[in-house]
Amino acid sequence: MAYVFLLGAIAAEVAGTSLLKFTNGFTRLWPTVGLVVAYVTAFALLAQAVRTVPVGVAYAMWSGLGTAAIVAISAAFLGEPLSLVKVVGVGLIISGVVILNLGGGH
Repeated sequence: MAYVFLLGAIAAEVAGTSLLKFTNGFTRLWPTVGLVVAYVTAFALLAQAVRTVPVGVAYAMWSGLGTAAIVAISAAFLGEPLSLVKVVGVGLIISGVVILNLGGGH
């Protein structure tokens, strides 16, 4: 169940970060409200996940997979360029998360 909370935390964080550009520097009310709700939800779910999953592993997964998702969303929907350097960087992040999990961190 802890990994369900963790996946929910990742999804909420990605949703919030995706809204960040639309807040226009926190000057637009509804995108800002959506961002705050998403981040509060992300941290609440992350707090539940770390009751079982070690904090280092949970945070690595939360930040790493969230970063990978944001890079993909930015390229697909926000018009940001996707370079070879970005792809390699995301691959290294995901590799690090996998290594942490395989290394007996949980």
